[in-house]
Amino acid sequence: MATTSLLKLATILSLFTILFITSSSQHSLNDEDDEEIEYVLDTPFANTRLRSRFLADKSVIKKGTTCSQSNKDVCNGISANNGTSLLFCCKTHCRNVLGDKNNCGECGHKCALGQRCCGAICTDVINNDTNCGKCNKRCLPGVKCEKRICGYA
Repeated sequence: MATTSLLKLATILSLFTILFITSSSQHSLNDEDDEEIEYVLDTPFANTRLRSRFLADKSVIKKGTTCSQSNKDVCNGISANNGTSLLFCCKTHCRNVLGDKNNCGECGHKCALGQRCCGAICTDVINNDTNCGKCNKRCLPGVKCEKRICGYA
């Protein structure tokens, strides 16, 4: 009786361990997590009234900063990171429309599976020699991009 219960417990623990390892490895394969955590504004706010009370620095907006109709100016059309980011208030959060796959080019425009938002354009990154696996990752001349890898064998 005790052996059966112990065997059942071991089986359950094994299943949980397998599920945990599987979910952890899938999360680490997600290449969408490489976005910047904060945006350094190209032109810091001159008027502190435009800043959110949650912003500690006038020249930095953290990824996902809350915005609303009343503080929409916090990130509406704001250029950041030397022109590589353009922030807009999408629903209730600041989003980079030049690189956000759920708001590519404009709020609410989602890229399809296998695409990333590269400079406000949904781009295939699976078999694209100039955007192989991520935006602007070029394969060497004569090397093809297959399955997000240059020169996949």
